[in-house]
Amino acid sequence: MGYCIASDRITLDGLKVGYMYREYPDNEQDSGWRFFAGDEDEEYTNYPNKTGIFDVNTLAHYDPDIISYLDAMYGLAFGRNDNNQFEEESFDGEGLS
Repeated sequence: MGYCIASDRITLDGLKVGYMYREYPDNEQDSGWRFFAGDEDEEYTNYPNKTGIFDVNTLAHYDPDIISYLDAMYGLAFGRNDNNQFEEESFDGEGLS
């Protein structure tokens, strides 16, 4: 499926994906997916060393709950609700090409 960007809160700290969005890809290998635990603030995400580039399949191994959303259209975002289920959230389109 290509690569994605994911927060260290998922890949190093072991948290589940709490927020994900799909923007238009930067190139042919980019899936457009961006994954976060959901507790990262702007200061955290401003440091490029707090995120990494991973194959989308790798992220699916970290959190299989994302699998059914991976074919979602560009420009969509999903966050976990109080029932630990993903629901669509508004996405301001920042970063969309």
